[in-house]
Formats: sequence, structure tokens, C-alpha cells
Amino acid sequence: MELVSQLKSLADKIDQMKDKIETEESTKHAFVLPFINLLGYDTFNPMEVVPEFTADIGLKKGEKVDYAIFQNEVPILIVECKNWKENLTVHNSQLFRYFHVSKTKFALLTNGIQYQFYTDLDEKNKMDEKPFFEFDITNLKDAVIQEINKFHKSNFDVEKITDNASALKYTKEIKKLIAEELQTPSHKFVRQFAERIYSGRLTERVMEEFQELVYKAFNQVINDQINDRLNAALNKEAKKQQIENVDIEPTSKVITTDEEMDGFRIVVAILRRKVGVDRIVPRDTKSYFGILLDDNNRKPICRLHLNGGKKYIGLFDEAKNETRHPIETIDAIYQFEEALLESLSFYDNE
Repeated sequence: MELVSQLKSLADKIDQMKDKIETEESTKHAFVLPFINLLGYDTFNPMEVVPEFTADIGLKKGEKVDYAIFQNEVPILIVECKNWKENLTVHNSQLFRYFHVSKTKFALLTNGIQYQFYTDLDEKNKMDEKPFFEFDITNLKDAVIQEINKFHKSNFDVEKITDNASALKYTKEIKKLIAEELQTPSHKFVRQFAERIYSGRLTERVMEEFQELVYKAFNQVINDQINDRLNAALNKEAKKQQIENVDIEPTSKVITTDEEMDGFRIVVAILRRKVGVDRIVPRDTKSYFGILLDDNNRKPICRLHLNGGKKYIGLFDEAKNETRHPIETIDAIYQFEEALLESLSFYDNE
């Protein structure tokens, strides 16, 4: 997904530049506008991204929110920005006032690193006190990126986001409560288990003992689940390696010729424009000289057949079927430059 790489690139940029960013205005230009842009909105089009959007409140004129994003001439998201060093919590009351008069369904409060999305779940046309979705752009997980993608211009749907906002908001609160209970189990939480297990009177001393037991039990359950997943992943990788190793011919008695190495160097010279040299690996066998990506038998780039009466270069399609092409000399490998570069794209998603 292109959005994933764009978000990672922006996160890397923020990490490198933030210590040099001193003002709120610099935060907007260096961090916030690139984020709006990667969501598909044209930050240079004042009909789509409106800076200093007027949000007059009653008799108080001239109130402006930093940005308003429009779709079909209707504001769909207002954005209030702060310096990246500032705590966002103290500023949501300002956005609360803007939300009421802007007639938008969503509001974003951000310092370029922390992002908080608000809507009106609790009371219509009145911004909720708590965000329904928030994240740190320098620490993104797959599930968070999927939610960010819903705000992309090509995917934006008010009803779908609103329907999902409630689940996001309450899931976030539930996760927060679970984390707190796992760290320091509350009296009420511990009692839920103690009453089902302990037949005696639940004195203060007994409750203290159960608090420690509940804490240990929950952490053991989590650790067991993590270990089970790790073991399953390791077993899967081991089986994969066994399958790959079946196709590997023994390297004993295999002699690599100077001509094969010259051919390998030509392939490296072609491919290094797209991948690092260390990722292009030779694999010589009795019947051919193979060239692999990442030293992985499942990622063949080509095969050189140079030791018979005629010389060939074997190229692979996306299904890993080899087609041999005759060559007079190893310099003829340059004629297959486009096909060799194309072979790299077959493994982009693997």
C-alpha cells in the first residue's frame, strides 16, 4: 500500500527534523501539510484545502481555524495545529468552539506528531470531549493505518466513518481500562474472580492475596499466547526452509568458471539500480549458474547456462516458469536488461 510507505517516510522526516522546528508555523509546513497531502488532498488548491478558515463565533468575529478541507464545496474536516512540542489536551476547547459553527462532521487537533480526530457522537453538532481516534505518527500499527486510510480523499465517506467512530471510541476506552487493570488490578476487578474461586470470607487480607494472583495469572496468559504465536511462526518458517532446501543441489564438485562470474557481474550492474548489491546472490549448481534475490531459492532472477555447446540465459515469469534465450556471448546479457529489472517487481509483495 502506497500510504504505508508515505506515512513511514513522513515519520522518518519528522524524527530527523523536529529538533530544528521551533514555531507553530514551521510545524504546519513541515509536518501537518505533508500529512494532509498524503491523504490525497491538494494543499495548493484553496478550493480544497482552505488555510485560515473563518469560524466566527456569535459576536466574536475573525475567529479562524488553521485549515478546512472541502469536498464538493462542503467542509468535511477542520484542522487546528499546534507546535509539535505542545500538549494537545489543553487546546481541545478551542477546537470545540470552531466545530460548533463550521458545520463539519469531523475535527482534527494535531501537533504534527500526535493526531486526535473528533466528531459528535454524544450530542449532535456538539464536539465530543474525547477523540474517537488518535495516534502517534512515529509509532503506527497496521490497524491504525487502515483507519487513517478511511480519511483518504479516494475513500472518504462520512456515514461509514461516523458508523465506525463509535466502535473506535469505545474500543480505545476498553483497551485503556484493560491495560490499567493488567498493570494494577482494581478491587472490583479482583473481586470478580475471587468470588468465583474462593469459598471463604473475602477479607482484606484475602483480597490483597487475590490481587497479586490475578495480576500474575493475566500476565501469564498473555505470555503464553505470545509464546504460542512465536512457536507457530518458527515452526512455519522451519517448514518453509525444509521445502526450499529440497530444491538446492549439493555444491560439492561444482566449479564456478570465470565466464559465469563475468555474467554474474553484468547482472549485478543491471540490477543495482533498483536493489542493493548485497541482495543479489549467486548460486552455482552442476547444471546452471543461478542468480537469486536475497539468497532465496523462491526468488530466482535468472539462470546462466554457459557450460554446454550453446549458451543461454534463463528468465523467469511471475509464476517462476523459466524461458531460455540463446546468447552468443555473455555481453548479450545486456539485451535482457528490461526483463531482468522487471523480475524484481515479482517479489515486491513477498
